[in-house]
Amino acid sequence: MTLTTFEAALMLHLIADWLLQNEWMAINKLRISHPAAWIHGSIHGVLLGLILGWVAGVTLALLHILVDTRVPVRWLIKYFKKCEASPDLPILLIGCDQVLHIGCIAGWIVLAGLWK
Repeated sequence: MTLTTFEAALMLHLIADWLLQNEWMAINKLRISHPAAWIHGSIHGVLLGLILGWVAGVTLALLHILVDTRVPVRWLIKYFKKCEASPDLPILLIGCDQVLHIGCIAGWIVLAGLWK
């Protein structure tokens, strides 16, 4: 059995975000000016670039870095979900972060299919 492109990209995303991310990256990636943000994003870019091509790798790495600043996630929670005072905020932050990352990957795959 083989994986679809999306399944393979999802697995690589999970490996990069959960297995290859250390505490230094997790703490410091929130600041786009910190090397941890760029190293973490580069790991995603290299892994995703292996199956989606280098343009996708670079684009998705930059989007990953942007999402990891938590600016888009906090905006989503404040203005759309309206739950920034929730006692469940930590898990909501992680969940929204992952949905945005996976959505970027899925969006790239769909758009790349339309460009062919």
